[in-house]
Amino acid sequence: MKIGEVAEQAEVTIDTIRFYERRGVVAPPPRRPSGYRDYPDDTVERIRLARKMQALGLTLDEIIEALSAHDTGQATCASERWRLDAALERVDARIAGLKALRREITAARTACAKGVCGFVTTSGE
Repeated sequence: MKIGEVAEQAEVTIDTIRFYERRGVVAPPPRRPSGYRDYPDDTVERIRLARKMQALGLTLDEIIEALSAHDTGQATCASERWRLDAALERVDARIAGLKALRREITAARTACAKGVCGFVTTSGE
């Protein structure tokens, strides 16, 4: 399968596939006599799986490790759950940060309504 076909079916760009090759998400495919890459059919599903893991918040390194465990038959739900736990911790940290930012914005907005807009001016102008 040519790279454009893989990209279309996996709903990613050609650059994404090349990036995944460089990082080891997908193996470099053999080349046809014409020089074109000839991807195996399962490449599309592998890319979809990587994208799903990415959507769940896994880092690229975690995705590569999870796929490697899958490839060697060592991946089970129990053995891989920690990756989701780590992603969940990162999400919780981002939520906490966003809540703190929201409090700061609300306080600045309240001050601004009272004529004290310190983020725009240094006086009550």
